Amino acid sequence: MNGRFLVGWANADITPEKPVLLAGQFHSRISEGVQNPITVTILAMESERNGTHEKLIWVSCDLAHVPDGLRDMVREGVTKRIPEFEPANIILNATHTHTAPDVAVEQPVASKRKSDGLTPFGGGNTSTPFGLKLPVMTPCEYLDFAVPHIVNAIHTAWSRREPSGIGFGLGHAVVGYNRNVRYANSDCFMYGNPNDPNFTHIEGHEDHGVNVLAVWNRFGQLTGMVVNVACPSQMTEHLFELSADYWHETRMELRHRLGGDLYVLAQCSAAGDQSPHVILNKAAEERMWHLAGRTERQEIGTRIADAITSILPAVEKDIQWEPVFAHRAETLHLSRRALTENDVREASAEADDLRKKYESCLTDLEAHPEKKLEPRWYVDVTYAYNRMQWCQGVASRFAIQKASPTLSTELHVVRLGDVAFATNPFEYYLDYGQRIKARSLSTQTFLVQLAGPGTYLPPERSISDTCYGTMAASTPIGPEGGQQIVEQTLNVIETLWRIP
Repeated sequence: MNGRFLVGWANADITPEKPVLLAGQFHSRISEGVQNPITVTILAMESERNGTHEKLIWVSCDLAHVPDGLRDMVREGVTKRIPEFEPANIILNATHTHTAPDVAVEQPVASKRKSDGLTPFGGGNTSTPFGLKLPVMTPCEYLDFAVPHIVNAIHTAWSRREPSGIGFGLGHAVVGYNRNVRYANSDCFMYGNPNDPNFTHIEGHEDHGVNVLAVWNRFGQLTGMVVNVACPSQMTEHLFELSADYWHETRMELRHRLGGDLYVLAQCSAAGDQSPHVILNKAAEERMWHLAGRTERQEIGTRIADAITSILPAVEKDIQWEPVFAHRAETLHLSRRALTENDVREASAEADDLRKKYESCLTDLEAHPEKKLEPRWYVDVTYAYNRMQWCQGVASRFAIQKASPTLSTELHVVRLGDVAFATNPFEYYLDYGQRIKARSLSTQTFLVQLAGPGTYLPPERSISDTCYGTMAASTPIGPEGGQQIVEQTLNVIETLWRIP
């Protein structure tokens, strides 16, 4: 195998067969159907070059995030099937769709799992997160179903490895917009109304780059591609149906143009302050979608496909059949956001108001049980409970920040030829992504956020804003931790670029 670079691909459908709780909003949403499949895409790579042997499996999931429990279950399942594989060489990232099953589970305890290593602790026939029995699969039950499918697909991708080459390029498509709206009194609101005399500007920058890494086999056939854009997949984030959001339309459009067997591995770049929702010129945009006969998601899929097909002929002129391939996994101890007593007071006051609303909703349901026969009867009560818990977390974090001033997190940096991939587990604001890309030694840098459990990480210039993504309850890591990721990512990239 000397000098060869091997690649294998696979997909898996992880759409649940029963109703689940959908992730991504404060109010609970029970899935009421399937608009399009929830899938995972796997890229397996292996190389032996100049005496070094590298193996890596990358898994992109149509999920809101990747909690440590899901990551560890997948890694354990894979190492049972492929014993020689190191767990740290398996990377999972989420596209951050808000219409995917809730997978919020704690890290599994091995002794509480079945001998196959795939079943988490927990379970039961109903979910009772706030004293309400909801007839859905719990997150643990859903992972009982989904993880074996993911592990089987990884095994399939690994078994399909074949000599391949890579090409990379940068296209452009308007997908994400900065979602924070600034006013003359210095207020800043997520999805604020610009049709206001006090509106001054949209808060930050946008990244319309479409980063593409394409793979060809030895027969010159395009087998798959990694597509990386700075925008979460949340065009239709309020649905009560399962959906991969705009990545479904993107995959369909690319397969229509480039072949029905094409694998498309989706990544979300640094985009903690980005969204596919149009804020300015909305009427004009909607008119053009209507004239073109496309939905908003189809429009995004078309834009991304246009960007990719416009650069592929040039990319194909520079296929690397034996690229430098290296991977480093790092554990960083990041500085927590320094909470103040005022942060605790404000969050606790909101939590108290929400507790009253929650208790009032419960009392009303007890007095009028017939309301449970109404569609989506659980929305108000679950909103109050979830947001109450979110606010209460501020006091809990304040209590432990002196004794435990840092949080551990896992980062990965991968070199493929002249391309760097760098992961983080957060909803990482665009500022940080720009800092890494500007100083990176690689020709092209693919940043991959939500390769982990999520939570926002805003920069110092935004930390005092009133936006949802900068509030104390939303941000366990402070700007110092965000910059730690920047510096360590760049340090590792520099190390990997010393490889001849």
